[in-house]
Amino acid sequence: MLTLAVEKRDINAATPAAVRRAGSIPAVVYGAHHESTPIVVDARAFDKVLREAGEATIVSLTGIGASLPTLIHEVARDPLTSMPRHVDFYAVTKGEKVQVAIPLTFVGESAAVAAGANLVKVLHEIEVKADPMNLPHTIEVDLAVLVAVNDQIHAKDLVMPKGVELESEPEEVVALVQEVVEEKAPEAAADIASIEVEKKGKEEEAPAAE
Repeated sequence: MLTLAVEKRDINAATPAAVRRAGSIPAVVYGAHHESTPIVVDARAFDKVLREAGEATIVSLTGIGASLPTLIHEVARDPLTSMPRHVDFYAVTKGEKVQVAIPLTFVGESAAVAAGANLVKVLHEIEVKADPMNLPHTIEVDLAVLVAVNDQIHAKDLVMPKGVELESEPEEVVALVQEVVEEKAPEAAADIASIEVEKKGKEEEAPAAE
């Protein structure tokens, strides 16, 4: 389990902008059985944990009492720099299921794609429900089942780890194979248009009869 040190934040002592200038991120932790608590987290430490955990891995917060298992629920980013400006942590309770979006990892090779068809990845994450302690980091999508053009993989086709329930629509398309269609330029129409324009131009240039 990943660990992240945080501190309680006095909302009257420093503004969010001041917290960010000091190299930290204003944040809040809350949950069904945890009162909303303003906190502050070191920006570099959070960036490292976010890269490793994403939003589907338990992160244990320390520094505000007993270690608190949480999920990174939401990250608000600066529209210009994309740097995190505020973070919501959701305190989880062992045994109580949570619903989260799990990233998809595409593995294997499609025979249809190897033969020249196009692979279209429709989804890159999928909604599941599970005990927070059993949440997978990713869910694999085996592309080897895409044998022919128009074959599809649906959400219901994905293999869920033990204790994990699919929450996305079962018939939702995850990936599919399409035939490569080459567009032909309308050369004939273009030629006719040029002939007509050229002919008209010559008629306009011809001297009027006296």
